[in-house]
Amino acid sequence: MSDKMRIIVMGQQAFGKDCLARILDEGRDEVVGVYCEPDREGKPIDPIKEHGLEKGIPVEQPANFDDKATVDKLASYKPDLMVMAFVNVFVPEAARDTPTHGSICFHPSLLPLHRGPSAVNWPIIMGSKKSGYSWFYPSDGLDEGDSLLQWECEIGPDDTVIDLYFKKIYPSAVESVVQVCDLFRAGNPPRIVPNETEATYERRCTKKHAHIDWNKPVGQVYDLIRGTNPAPGAWTTLKSEEVQVFDCARVMGDGVSSKVIEISDDGVTVQCIGGRILIKRVRPAGGGKVAATDWAASAGLSAGDMLGS
Repeated sequence: MSDKMRIIVMGQQAFGKDCLARILDEGRDEVVGVYCEPDREGKPIDPIKEHGLEKGIPVEQPANFDDKATVDKLASYKPDLMVMAFVNVFVPEAARDTPTHGSICFHPSLLPLHRGPSAVNWPIIMGSKKSGYSWFYPSDGLDEGDSLLQWECEIGPDDTVIDLYFKKIYPSAVESVVQVCDLFRAGNPPRIVPNETEATYERRCTKKHAHIDWNKPVGQVYDLIRGTNPAPGAWTTLKSEEVQVFDCARVMGDGVSSKVIEISDDGVTVQCIGGRILIKRVRPAGGGKVAATDWAASAGLSAGDMLGS
């Protein structure tokens, strides 16, 4: 099959917009429609909507696909393939199967590992050494279904969510959307059947998961901080005042866990079990991100003080 495909791109935010732009730049297929979430009051226009409108592509924003009229509207575009890039809305089978070749969906993990909404955070928090992404055939189950293709990358020992997602997964994934379309256009796209014995599901990583326990092994503490940087942001307390912890480093040293060992130009060093964390950047409650040294001075922090109590 070498003819141009008629493609629907469904997504949101920068990733959806960049996938749309990449397909348009390649010019091998025709994007006949863009689907994104409804506008939110007080929020800026979604980048994928903005780009679609700039390119003269019809934009649809259904809240769901529960009614026949919405599915009929999708069918009216006569799509060959629906590319689902960063989708939060549940898309039922009737809509997914409307295009000639069905739909394909992006997920930022090596499925069936880390199904769920925080697939970039959890591998880092769990101390994994690798991650990646999958383009998979969506089903009614969350992030279930066979994969079309997968891409793997290393999680470095100091990688944060910014490093893993924005510097590694994101650029490769945007480029891969062209390969995704090529595989469907060529006919007989691959199906990688997941090994369900390896499947994991983790719920959304939220503030309650990001609470730092300085009385844990230093490796676990470090992985939690970098696996929640920049969001949702690890946090601790000083005299009942919350403070979020972002950039940090793991350093050697022994002592009483949760104690502030040193305050220097480099930051605030806190003892854990089997090692220390050098905190470099924080966000005090109600404020912006600041150097940890500046926070220590404004908060009256001293060596010997205890965090998290």
